[in-house]
Amino acid sequence: MPRPVKYRCVESIPRVDLFRPVGVPAGSMEEVVLSVEEAEAIRLKDLEGLGQEEGAQRMHISRPTFQRVLESGRRKMAEALTLGKAIRVEGGNFEMARRRFKCDEDGQEWDVPFEVMVAGDPLACPQCSSLRVHSISPPGPGGRGRRRGRRRMGGW
Repeated sequence: MPRPVKYRCVESIPRVDLFRPVGVPAGSMEEVVLSVEEAEAIRLKDLEGLGQEEGAQRMHISRPTFQRVLESGRRKMAEALTLGKAIRVEGGNFEMARRRFKCDEDGQEWDVPFEVMVAGDPLACPQCSSLRVHSISPPGPGGRGRRRGRRRMGGW
């Protein structure tokens, strides 16, 4: 029996999900798929300058897992940059750091943190306790990533 998927905490989805070299015809261009959590690890380590331990804590994963995700993302970026391939950011096993919900009964809106989302606790309105609630996270970055074949597709 395979291990259950452990979702990685992601603070934001990249605004742009496709980068491609100029001058290469789009029809003949190969793509490298960078998962959302690989992009997040690169952002935390290389853009924010965090250490691996701090980056791992922010993503709610172990330091060795953070290292593997980071190395995988960097390898894919190096492949794309040196071989002239496009980079597409999509999918993975992730949950947003916070998601916004709205009650269908009284219209109350509130944020639910990562820890509650991955625990799978039932969501109820904090004001009226109704279970008739829905996510109103922005259309792009809402939800968990899903697997489909060998590529991991995002939940947006």
